[in-house]
Amino acid sequence: MTAPDEAHPRPWARRTVLRALAPLPLLAAAGGCGGSNGRPASSAASASPAAGATPGPSRTPGAAASSASPTLAGASPVALTQPEVSQAPAVTDAVALTFHGDGTPELAEALLAEAEKADARLTVLAVGRWLANYPQMAERVLKGGHELGNHTENHLDIDAMSASQAYDEIERCAQRLEQLTGSRGRWFRQSQAQHASAVVLAAAKRAGYGTLLSYDLDPLDYTDPGSTRIVNNVLDKARGGDVVSLHLGHPETVTALPVILTGLRQRGLRAVTASELFPVAGTSPSS
Repeated sequence: MTAPDEAHPRPWARRTVLRALAPLPLLAAAGGCGGSNGRPASSAASASPAAGATPGPSRTPGAAASSASPTLAGASPVALTQPEVSQAPAVTDAVALTFHGDGTPELAEALLAEAEKADARLTVLAVGRWLANYPQMAERVLKGGHELGNHTENHLDIDAMSASQAYDEIERCAQRLEQLTGSRGRWFRQSQAQHASAVVLAAAKRAGYGTLLSYDLDPLDYTDPGSTRIVNNVLDKARGGDVVSLHLGHPETVTALPVILTGLRQRGLRAVTASELFPVAGTSPSS
């Protein structure tokens, strides 16, 4: 499950977040599938999209910064009619670290800076009201070579909404992205659920998102379990092709990120954007 939004972001110490980090000791892995740091039991979409819906939008110049990387060797092409993706089994040396976009600009900036120091590229699924409050973050994400997508306008329980309400949540965020960047972005991720219902899939198609971006590894960083636990929850289970669900707005995630990136490199894995992991069938991510 995705994290509920925090009404009042926790205070943070900038020197703690940005100082050079010593390697953290690894803890023993907990539980099995679906546990506190387990991999979800299934990565398959739970429903099919409505027939006759329009395909996803093509890229526009506003998203060029996030689509400049080449297609990965062995990356799994994604047909525009595929309802949802969460793991790319053909890729053996890359993972997509995806971040729910919310929280203070200072924490977001600190996390993006850590990624860029390590030459890592992230995918940020932005909450629309976050962009309304901090519109400069859209340009900041793209200028860093990262990818920007849609995570609804208000991060509510979208599966509990009517079809018209779900569409409104998706469309309002899409319009905000388009106003700020010239593109709606390629990816939509539903709020407060790992997989989208048939109603949400149809609403996303109507808003122009041909394939939804889910995830298959959830380190539960939004519960603030401590940076060491976040590191272990990723590195103990990460494998090539994974889509990892993480969150902006949490100091412990910022502290954990450089250690995660170092650990991935030691395992022969690279952090890439979702569009590099899932290029459109017959095209490169920059198409």
